[in-house]
Amino acid sequence: MNSPVILRGLLSISIVFAAFAFASVCSAQPANSSAVNVRLVTDEAVAVLAILTKRKTNQPLTEQDWQRVFQSEGYTRLKKRETSMKRSFDDADFKTFVLSDKVVEQQQALEQTLERWKQADISGAAGLALAYLPKQARISAKIYPVIKPRTNSFVFEVKSDPAIFLYLDPAVSKEKFENTLAHELHHIGYGSACPSKRTAEKLSRLPENLQTVITLIGAFGEGFAMLAAAGGPEIHPHAVSDQGERARWDKDMANFGDDLEKVEKFFLDVLANRLTEEQTREIVSSFFGVQGPWYTVGWKMATTIENTYGRRKLIECMCDQRKLLRTYNKAAARYNRHTREHLATWSHTLIKSIERGS
Repeated sequence: MNSPVILRGLLSISIVFAAFAFASVCSAQPANSSAVNVRLVTDEAVAVLAILTKRKTNQPLTEQDWQRVFQSEGYTRLKKRETSMKRSFDDADFKTFVLSDKVVEQQQALEQTLERWKQADISGAAGLALAYLPKQARISAKIYPVIKPRTNSFVFEVKSDPAIFLYLDPAVSKEKFENTLAHELHHIGYGSACPSKRTAEKLSRLPENLQTVITLIGAFGEGFAMLAAAGGPEIHPHAVSDQGERARWDKDMANFGDDLEKVEKFFLDVLANRLTEEQTREIVSSFFGVQGPWYTVGWKMATTIENTYGRRKLIECMCDQRKLLRTYNKAAARYNRHTREHLATWSHTLIKSIERGS
């Protein structure tokens, strides 16, 4: 993915708790479900492109041109999000950015990219996400391709008015855009289906450190979303990426055992109260990386479980983190008995500690 859209903004422990609440589920949502309400909103990008076209052809700009940008839904929500993050986002600074030579020179490439993205199969992307979600999942979101100074992508107001902001990047093909959408829509659908009052109440009665670990297991949702976006365990998660991204993924996957051990040490340190909240946040962030252990270890666990027990069992474990590590261990043990490759597994100590919350 261009960036870990859902999780990078969820580094405070309290927000992570809200994002990865869990519940037991039974079956997957059919791909042709009507439980999808996803809309592409391009008004910000279209308004900026109109200014870039005028600038490139030496036509005079009017205040109306700028107001079309500043009053667009995409810009208004983008500004709201940036100010909520305590970041400066001034209209005058945005004008300077848009009129810079670097952006003006990209006018044609940006316009072509937006046209490609507008042809994307959004329903198909949502269908990929739903195939790896419980039957009660709902996907509702507005997708904003935006031209902006920062090249990051992210979600905003997931609980009230879900939005996915994607930096309009000429290097991203329509197919890669669809893959990114499926990944992020899986996160949104997961959040709609998995909170359960009963299990949340049970979690709230556990010691805080155990709450933290059980909840942070949900960060492996990045790997689950990689699997969903690809379309199945037999498809490379970077099948539509460039060679550089695919090679980086393959290199990182070769470190699966070491990365699993790093995550386990982190979980055990949290359980033993050896880390401050700031240290915990820093380590959580480091496991995102470009596509760090939350992705690679999560994907490997998910594919191993699905290949061994089927997708229904995987979805059950995705939505009840307490079951994930033990189920993966059992699947890995079966796999290890039949192949020369030895998959790393979680320690008995960690699993028993987690199961205190069952």
